[in-house]
Amino acid sequence: MTYRDLDRIIEMAWEDRTTFDAIKFQFGLKEQQVIELMRKELKLSSFKLWRARVQGRGTKHQAKRAFEKGRFKCARQQSISNNKISKR
Repeated sequence: MTYRDLDRIIEMAWEDRTTFDAIKFQFGLKEQQVIELMRKELKLSSFKLWRARVQGRGTKHQAKRAFEKGRFKCARQQSISNNKISKR
């Protein structure tokens, strides 16, 4: 595994809405393997923060998600196109 891949896995693991299934699909690592990798690569305090954050979080598991696909978008959120906020 390259440093770049390792960095991307850690980044994806920290993201709230990136599922373990997405990490498995892209890198072939199961949830337990991601946990072991995070334990090995992060400082102990950072690992504990990450574990507390991920444990029980429904968005990290595809089966526990409340929405079908994509990401949640608030109806009041303005759409952005070409780096400009569109006017109503």
